[in-house]
Amino acid sequence: MSKATRQKVSVAGLLVAMGVVYGDIGTSPLYVMKAIVQGNGGLDKIDPTFIIGTVSLIFWTLTLLTTIKYVLIALRADNHGEGGIFSLYTLVRKGGKFLIIPAMIGGAALLADGVLTPAVTVTTAIEGLRGIPAFYAKFGNDQNVIVIITLIILLVLFSLQRFGTEAVGKAFGPVMFLWFTFLGVMGLINFAGDLSVIRALNPYYAIRLLFSPENKLGILILGNIFLATTGAEALYSDMGHVGKGNIRVSWPYVKVCLMLNYFGQAAWLIKHYQNPSVQAIEDLNPFFRMLPGGLMVFGVAFATVAAVIASQALLSGSFTLVSEAIKLKLLPRLKIQYPGKSIGQMYIPVINMIIWVACSLIVITFRTSSHMEAAYGLSITVTMLMTTFLLFFYLAQSGQPKIFAFVIALFFGVIEAIFFLSSVAKFFHGGYVAVGMALVILFFMIIWEWGNIIQENVAVDINLREYLPQLNVLHKDSTLPVYQTNVVFLVPKMDGDMIGRQFIYSILDKRPKRANVYWFVNVVVTDEPFTKEFEVDMMDTDFVVKLKLYLGFRVNQEVNVYIRQIIHDLMKQGRLKKQYQKYSITPGREVGDFQFILIKEALSNNTELSKWDRQIMQAKLFIKKYTMSPESWFGLEYSDVKYETVPLTIGKIKKTRLVERKPNVGEKF
Repeated sequence: MSKATRQKVSVAGLLVAMGVVYGDIGTSPLYVMKAIVQGNGGLDKIDPTFIIGTVSLIFWTLTLLTTIKYVLIALRADNHGEGGIFSLYTLVRKGGKFLIIPAMIGGAALLADGVLTPAVTVTTAIEGLRGIPAFYAKFGNDQNVIVIITLIILLVLFSLQRFGTEAVGKAFGPVMFLWFTFLGVMGLINFAGDLSVIRALNPYYAIRLLFSPENKLGILILGNIFLATTGAEALYSDMGHVGKGNIRVSWPYVKVCLMLNYFGQAAWLIKHYQNPSVQAIEDLNPFFRMLPGGLMVFGVAFATVAAVIASQALLSGSFTLVSEAIKLKLLPRLKIQYPGKSIGQMYIPVINMIIWVACSLIVITFRTSSHMEAAYGLSITVTMLMTTFLLFFYLAQSGQPKIFAFVIALFFGVIEAIFFLSSVAKFFHGGYVAVGMALVILFFMIIWEWGNIIQENVAVDINLREYLPQLNVLHKDSTLPVYQTNVVFLVPKMDGDMIGRQFIYSILDKRPKRANVYWFVNVVVTDEPFTKEFEVDMMDTDFVVKLKLYLGFRVNQEVNVYIRQIIHDLMKQGRLKKQYQKYSITPGREVGDFQFILIKEALSNNTELSKWDRQIMQAKLFIKKYTMSPESWFGLEYSDVKYETVPLTIGKIKKTRLVERKPNVGEKF
């Protein structure tokens, strides 16, 4: 789907929104009511008042957090059509450097909690097989069978990622549209038998339940209620795939279908909560139990397909989130592949492997969906809080009265803080898994960002213009052989004429490099996702090119391709001399050869750094060894590339002075 198409509301766009945006929130009816009933002690510990209160809490949670906060407010904070916490950060980062902190925390928590989504949804769907008499007669409550089937489905799902999901993705929309319709119809069939459940729309029942003695968990029940809206953050993150218009138009239908299903489950529970045979069912799931007997097999199969689609959407979102973090220099470079025809169809092998291993271990360790639900949702409350914090700055910077921005942020912040506190109890029931993963991801982000700050603050830069005379003499020095026609340095930071000392050191001191043209290329990742622009400054010469490439955070950094285009442009404009090649298989070739010099940094021992700063820099350089090479990142795999190691001198140089030792009288040297 092109960028222009995404911004238009269309039938195709609405279907894609169904398939991409609502996977997580669309599978929540599989486990929300089940978790609430079990959390309160089982079917025999609830009554109609409790059931109505829980559905009321679900309705108002979806209304306040999903509809008002995300659909009506957050979708306004679009970064040239893109959404998500990192896109939101790029919109507000001018408000202060400290804003990187909530962005990192929120991004890490979103990635970590999302790992649980495939495990929870697929396991819950497969557990529905127990409602099929033939399956139950053969396997009973043997959880090993459920675990094995779940692991096989996850293995197939993660293995298919390398081939791209474009073709399969086209089917997601229609399938999810049918899934939501199925949810609504099945709910309506049961809801029609007890229309009194409509009382749940009254917030009185929600508030009453929070303070009712029938609610065994008290305020902690919100930890399970929150499971109904965990997909709200993904809704904002996936805005760039489908456009805000398609989300806003499709959401009412999705919400109506979800609520009809919750109403249907509530009506079924009210009808059967005193039935001893129903009370005896182990791991009772009202979603599957309310289905007509003839539709049970179809319902389980459909739920499994929906769970796989939800997991696929989670994976695509995780790849996008990691890619944005890398290009914002919050994570080390990782190999990114684009198996599909669009840039949104990306695949990051190491992330795919990590999520698959984590999901599989969660399934093996927690085994049942009930145990997974107890761990699910904690981290996502943190992400929502961080998004609310950043939304305050967005509203304030977009011209809204600060008091309005403050009231909005405070309102949602208080609600989400309550959900967070109610979910903290999940920490000891498995929530520590998501929190632990979030902390690991955050650790890498902190190392990378802190290392960047150290280098930016104290790295030694020199004025390139001051070395132009030496470069001119070297460039014309016929006593030296031509090192290369074009020598290209990839410069991570270039402010005006200031560049890192190591690049001039490489040309003049390492080994004098005589060249026709010296290129100093700096890649700037812009706040816009699809920017492709450049600036050239030749510093009043015909042998030095200072080039800034402005690339959006979703654009491939294929530096080699861009330079080839730019050198032809400069030659056509007469700003660069044509580089005729005497020997070439291409007749009339006007562009010479290139060599890209990549500087490997090694922390110099001859530099003064604080203990913590030195540890951070050593950790960053260690991680850098095992991540994607600059050669692959900048698309230089098929170019002439040379690596040089230059000591990274940060801060003050240690002053050392040896004292001459005088030999004793009569002692021979």
